[in-house]
Amino acid sequence: MGGKAVATGKDRQKQLAREHYERQMQRRKEREQKAKRAAIIGSTAGVVVVVGGIVTAVAMLGGNDTGTEAASSSSSSPAATAQATAAAGPKPYDATTGTCDYVADTSGGQVKDVGMPPAKADTKPAEKTMTFKTNLGDIVVELNNAKAPCTTNSLEFLAKKNYYDGSKCHRLGSDNFPMLQCGDPTAKADGKSQDGSGGPGYVMAEENLQGAQYKRGVMAMAKTSAPGSTGSQFFLVYGDIGLTPDYTPVGTITKGLDILDKVNKAGIITDMGDGTGAPKQTVEIKDVTFAGKS
Repeated sequence: MGGKAVATGKDRQKQLAREHYERQMQRRKEREQKAKRAAIIGSTAGVVVVVGGIVTAVAMLGGNDTGTEAASSSSSSPAATAQATAAAGPKPYDATTGTCDYVADTSGGQVKDVGMPPAKADTKPAEKTMTFKTNLGDIVVELNNAKAPCTTNSLEFLAKKNYYDGSKCHRLGSDNFPMLQCGDPTAKADGKSQDGSGGPGYVMAEENLQGAQYKRGVMAMAKTSAPGSTGSQFFLVYGDIGLTPDYTPVGTITKGLDILDKVNKAGIITDMGDGTGAPKQTVEIKDVTFAGKS
C-alpha cells in the first residue's frame, strides 16, 4: 500500500532529539552573534572590536582586552576588580566645580593627538547642535549637554581641532544590529583593515546612562567593556538595538536618518563574523560644526 511511512517510537525519539539539538545550536549561534555585536560597539584598541570583529578584542572606544584584565587579576574577586577599575578610571562630571576628568588612554590604540579638552564644561545651554557634513549630505544631532556635559565638551573640542575631518565611518550593522559606527580618525573602512583602534589619546567617564535606550535616532558613544573608556568613537542608530545601558547616549539625530537608511541598504563589504562590516557606501566626514541653543 502507498502512503507515508509511520515513524517508530525510537525513530520519533531520534527525530525529536535531533530537532532539540538543532534548536540549541541555533540559540547558541544567536547568543554568540549578539555578544559579538555588543562587543563591537566599543572601540577596539589592542586587537579588534566592538567594532572590530575579533571576539577577543572587546570593542574599544577605549581599547582594553577584558580577558587579559581578568587573567592578570585572578587573585581578586570580580567585584573587587570592577571597583578598582572604576576607582582608577576617570571621574564623572563634578557639578560643584563644573569640571570633567579626562585622563590619558593607556589601551595602546592608534592616537591622533590634538591635546586634551578643557576640564571646565558648562551644562548651559542645555542643548547644542552638532552637524556632520559628509559626502552624502548633512547629519545633524541635537546633543544633550545638560545630561552629558563632558561628552559634549569633548566632541566640541575635537570638532574645533578638525579631529574628525576626513575620517570614514568604518562599521555598519544590519537590520539585526542597526547602527553605523564612526569616529576613528585612522579608519580606512575598506573591509580589510582592523579599523576601530583609533582614538584621541584620552578617555572619560560614561554619562546619562540612567534608563538609557538605543532606539532609532540615537547617537551614543562607543567604549570597551571597562568603565571610563569612552573616547572619540560613536555610533548612529537607525533602528532599535537591545544594548545594556553602558554607552553614553549623547544626542538625537534630527536630520540625516535617510542617509543612514541608504547606507544600510547598500550593505557591507565583508562580514566580520558578527553580521557587521565596513559599509559598501562610503561615509566620509568632511567637517563638523557646533551651534548653541538657548
